[in-house]
This record gives sequence, C-alpha cells and structure tokens, in this order.
Amino acid sequence: MSVTFESIRFGTVEIQADEVIEFPFGLIGLGGLRYALLDRNPGTGFLWLHALDNPALALPVVSPYQFFSTFSLQIAAEDRERTGIEDPAAAQLYVTVRATSDPLDITANLRAPLLIRDGRGYQVINTNEDAPLQAPLFTLPAQPPAGRSRSTDAA
Repeated sequence: MSVTFESIRFGTVEIQADEVIEFPFGLIGLGGLRYALLDRNPGTGFLWLHALDNPALALPVVSPYQFFSTFSLQIAAEDRERTGIEDPAAAQLYVTVRATSDPLDITANLRAPLLIRDGRGYQVINTNEDAPLQAPLFTLPAQPPAGRSRSTDAA
C-alpha cells in the first residue's frame, strides 16, 4: 500500500505506507505529525524530512556523524521515558540543517536531534553542553596570517 502527498519542492510524491513517520509530540515550532524521509540526492547523506500534510514543509536533515565525528548525544531521563528509547544507538539519528545560499552559513542543530525508530519519530533535547544549536557544517581551510609569506632565500 502506498501514500501519496503533494510537495511544493518535489511535486507529487508517492511512498510506501511503512515509510510514514509519526511524530506523536510533533517537532519544536512546526506543525504536523506525519512525515517522510526523502532521499533526493542519493549518496550525499542529506535527506528531506517532509510533512505529509503541508506541501511547503520540508527540512533538510543529515546524520550528525557525517560532519561531526565527535558528536555525543545525551538524553535526559524524561526524554527516554517519553520516547521509550533507552538506547539512542537503537534508533536512526538525524539533525536538522539550516540551508542558505552561502555554504559557510549552513548549520546543523546538534541541540535538538531527531530519533526515529519503528515508524515513530521524536525530537529530543541533547543535554550534552558541547552540542550547539547552530554548528557550521562547512569551514574554509586555515589560511596563513596576512602579510607573512614564505621566503625562498637560502640562509
């Protein structure tokens, strides 16, 4: 059985019914309880979390480990109880991405990740103090200080 929904970004989308993700508590600041993960750029690791009931609501998401190898998720006891997920490693983990036209301004929200397991999704608060709300995904390579150049003179 399949589910069809409309998307401003992707047109008419058809997914399998078992691909629908129910967010029983919703997402912080957003409406809708039913979403789907769409892979529109295979191989990049970026997915779209698309609301089934709102054609305009689609958030880019990515595994935090793709960009932050030292990412650590710490969940409060209340969130463990609310979600029924004792071990976050048993769920798919994503962070939302704030996309902009300037790659240096693209950030990931490491403070409020998404856990998805068995067709249910939950946004939780990462209590790890090192998890920022806006972590840059891309940076420029380190540049030597201005005004200093390499000397090719032999001593």
